[in-house]
Amino acid sequence: MESKPISAKLLNAAPPYGHIIINEKWRSSNLVQCLKGSVKAIFEEELGDVDFCLSNKTCVLYVSESDMVAGNIHRRKIARFRNANSGLQGIVIVEKTHLSEQYFSGLQKFVVLELGLTLLPVSSPAEAAQLLGQLVLGENKENPFCRKSVSRLLEPLVLNLVQQIPGVGKVKAMLLLQQFPSIHRLSGASVNELEPIVGQSTAQQITAFFHNQFT
Repeated sequence: MESKPISAKLLNAAPPYGHIIINEKWRSSNLVQCLKGSVKAIFEEELGDVDFCLSNKTCVLYVSESDMVAGNIHRRKIARFRNANSGLQGIVIVEKTHLSEQYFSGLQKFVVLELGLTLLPVSSPAEAAQLLGQLVLGENKENPFCRKSVSRLLEPLVLNLVQQIPGVGKVKAMLLLQQFPSIHRLSGASVNELEPIVGQSTAQQITAFFHNQFT
């Protein structure tokens, strides 16, 4: 079943500062209860696979502990989420607990390396609510969604993922991310662009790695 993208009306009508658009199915959840008092909720039924929509055209999908341990259905949902909402910045929030931890690394590679989405781990719905509140409010009203704050959360995750590419250690990973600051940018780099940074052999390994991921 194809996911229905967010309607153009919702896409263009960003919620005001301090507000978040929430999929109706979350209305009675513990996560939404934890959000009360920090941000104001606008409930909407026509969000498709999107769980939360922020004011800067950023959409969020939530993967719970039970989703993780139940099988691979959530992966298909994430792929639909990415494909149906390509005009938005996609963030996937994942519950990383003692039960779901064994599945986290594989899902992290799938979400970040294969789909090019942002992944943020949380330990509970309460922590997810706190994170969503931070994303909605940012550091000041002039910048409701503070990209620097999110970047600080992502840096260790991205660095770790790049080091999983054959032939790339911590030093090379840091050099690569200085030149190509996102997985998306790195995956599109040519051998000629990579060679001055990591050498011909590793450059070929990197391009082969991403070619295999996407084909």
